[in-house]
Amino acid sequence: MCSHGDVPSWSVVVPAKRLAVAKTRLRPLTAVLGDGTAADHDALVLALLADTVAAARACPVVAEVVVVTDDPAADELVRGLGARTVADEPDAGLNPALEHAARGLAGPVAALSSDLPALRAAELAEALEAADDVRRGFVADAHGTGTTLLTAVGVPLRPAFGPGSAAAHRAGGAVALVGNWPGLVRDVDTDADLRAAVALGAGPRTTALLGRLLPAGL
Repeated sequence: MCSHGDVPSWSVVVPAKRLAVAKTRLRPLTAVLGDGTAADHDALVLALLADTVAAARACPVVAEVVVVTDDPAADELVRGLGARTVADEPDAGLNPALEHAARGLAGPVAALSSDLPALRAAELAEALEAADDVRRGFVADAHGTGTTLLTAVGVPLRPAFGPGSAAAHRAGGAVALVGNWPGLVRDVDTDADLRAAVALGAGPRTTALLGRLLPAGL
């Protein structure tokens, strides 16, 4: 075991794309929110990131949250939440960015999606504790095809995020981690995903932003 109860031991790496290219499938929704400007879309992406990072920071078995990003607004936001930032030096896509950020981190390492507004710290703790005894593990998203969490204990992370990542991680030897973690599996790529996350109970920043942009609710 790595976590030994509530002793922090995990390093969690969270990727944050440049806002200009982040969450493009949510642009039709943000186009009708508020005044429909790009600023509304950026604000939503940052709110999703903030609630995700805040939950990870509050997780009792997480020692450090590292956000890999080249976006100045994301960098400033997560630093304010107590995360450390690393520049995306490879600038070659999601998986190289995660490998770069994870390199050199001591102890068990996990890569966590940046768009989990309904994530609870207790859920993440349970998932990481379930990952203690496997070299590499992953949590599939609510659709069963993507990945929201990838873990590595004493071995390289070897991320394979992207379309079909759950199958790719399984084929690469990672063990599927399963539990009652509704917020952990509910990443947000589409309008429907956001509605589902809000139904679970989104974090304060996402809730506040949507309350301002769409007072009548989604």
